[in-house]
Amino acid sequence: MQIALGGCLKAPPIPYGLTDDTGGHIAYVLAATRALEARPDIERVEVVTRRFDRPDLGAIHARRHERLGPKSSILRIDDGAADYLSKEALEARLDAFTEAFLRHLDGLPRKPDAIHAHFADAARVALAARERFGIPVLYTPHSLGLDKAQAMAGNASAASGMERRIAEETRAITGVCATVVSSREEAERQVCAYRGADPARVHCIAPGATLPAAPDRAAARALIAPWLDDADKPMILAVARPVEKKNLAGLVEAYAKTPGLRERANLVILAGLRGPTRQGSDEQRRVIAGIEGALRRHKLEGRVALPPEHDAASLAGLYALAAEGRGVFANPALTEPFGLTLLEAAASGLPVVATCRGGPSDIVARIGHGLLAEPTDAQAFGAALSRLLTDADLHARCRAAAAGHGAAYSWEGWAERVTQLMARLARPRPLAAPSRILASDIDNTLTGDAAALPEFARWRAGGHALFAVATGRSITEARRILAEWEIDEPDAFITSVGSEIYRRDAQGRLGFDATWACEIERDWRREAIRATLDNPSIRPQPAIEQRPWKLSYFGDARQAMRIRNRLDMAGLAARVIASHGRLIDVLPVRAGKGAAIAHLAKAHGLTLDHCVAAGDSGNDECMLRAAGRAIVVGNADADLARLPRRPGLFRSREAHAAGLLDGLAWAGLHQRAEAPAWRMAAE
Repeated sequence: MQIALGGCLKAPPIPYGLTDDTGGHIAYVLAATRALEARPDIERVEVVTRRFDRPDLGAIHARRHERLGPKSSILRIDDGAADYLSKEALEARLDAFTEAFLRHLDGLPRKPDAIHAHFADAARVALAARERFGIPVLYTPHSLGLDKAQAMAGNASAASGMERRIAEETRAITGVCATVVSSREEAERQVCAYRGADPARVHCIAPGATLPAAPDRAAARALIAPWLDDADKPMILAVARPVEKKNLAGLVEAYAKTPGLRERANLVILAGLRGPTRQGSDEQRRVIAGIEGALRRHKLEGRVALPPEHDAASLAGLYALAAEGRGVFANPALTEPFGLTLLEAAASGLPVVATCRGGPSDIVARIGHGLLAEPTDAQAFGAALSRLLTDADLHARCRAAAAGHGAAYSWEGWAERVTQLMARLARPRPLAAPSRILASDIDNTLTGDAAALPEFARWRAGGHALFAVATGRSITEARRILAEWEIDEPDAFITSVGSEIYRRDAQGRLGFDATWACEIERDWRREAIRATLDNPSIRPQPAIEQRPWKLSYFGDARQAMRIRNRLDMAGLAARVIASHGRLIDVLPVRAGKGAAIAHLAKAHGLTLDHCVAAGDSGNDECMLRAAGRAIVVGNADADLARLPRRPGLFRSREAHAAGLLDGLAWAGLHQRAEAPAWRMAAE
């Protein structure tokens, strides 16, 4: 069951922008529903929303039931108020809606296996159902007040009511079983900025594109031609609701002030639906007035199209025309939680210039179909647009990258991971007291050989040991890589080079290990270390790679030695780890994968003698030295050549997961169906 209360939620086509709250979350809900019902393991999907009676917004919203697909439908709950309510006004009716919703659930012969709530108001309703009926709850925020408040700092009107919204979102994030977001930036920066957020319960599961209609190029041309002197020029296309955080007026400024841009391309802005019978909010009217004022001020008549109406087919047609005419999609938002329009552009083969704030940085990095720019810097944003329009080779590379977007972003992949998550929440696997622990690196140890993974899955299903991954990645990225390689979640995560631990309790619920954080926190002077290493010769990794107990830089072993010397001279205790010939991590002196494994073993009444570690690079060295049994896979970096020989160390000639399985057989924990050819020859 999905719950989404705001906006005009109905079967497609959707009049996006008809009201302030009829936005991208509805596209998400409907696409998620289609993807889930396509799965054979999903019996039914029900979308719950609020019933209202406003014929000017569509008579369908007064109907209690509406069919969506062969296994899906919309259920509209009556809360006793007939009128449409904006997101802000919904708060006053939330208790009444919740009671009506609980009565509905109470009368069902079978309750939903899971509830997925969209926005914090729906999460409050879902949590009431969880309290009464024990139904697991997933939560997708779509946009977060804390992030918006920071982006709109100084704007008093935008800040009004934000404290209540942030409090509601905090209750949702801390109360639900899992928060599902679309980008790493949302998961690690935005959600985890809320007090009490547990990264173990935050899941980054990327969706796919949501264009619902076939492109109608003729309708698209007819839509914009009356506005433009030369409609055949390349197009800069922007699609967003007319709200301040979308920064559409800023895009007009960038277009107007960038030399040559108005001569080279037209600007087309689809800013919701604003026909003569539709009245937007004060904010919408203010934003549209600001755009129109900028058009007059910069004398852009004939070069900018701002149509008040469009449908799904003409929207898809504009994407297609822009791509075919070597145009660019622009997203200049002050902050963007994810950026579904960037996936729509990718699906159409259209390169993008996007805000560097929020989810677009994740999307563009993974797909590679455009450029990022600072949205508040009109010169920088305009220069990025101009570069993509004038550099034919760059434009062609971005178009080619867009063609492969489905490998990283698809609704089928989203549905598979969400279904697996729901199954874990509905039927958590109790954790038996282990007698052994296997701690394995992920990249190039577990991953790299898909053919060996089914054998590893069978080994794990045998319950031979508690399975932990020990990685330099964050838990968000570790989960993503494991999902890409179809490896089930482990019993414990040791992440960020051994500076964070997440482990399951006896009921199988994963949580952050705060005792480990307290243990390594002593003597960790993070800000002093960061200031000491703030030097032009020391290049930090991106901000998203910096963690509370980890600072990360680029460099080789020689640069790592210079960092050690600099910290020693400053009297700052830290562990400096070099790996892969290009990465350096600075950790608390008590942290590291080896110490983390020891802590995990102690939590289960075991010692390092009960532990087997497997790895391939320099950041695995300390755990390979510490564990009672250590496996170095055949594809290991030269960093590990310095490991001293000892009875407990095994160097496999096989690579990746095959080498890991080879080592498990050596350790007496696995019986391989067929011994490796090299071992049979040696015997």
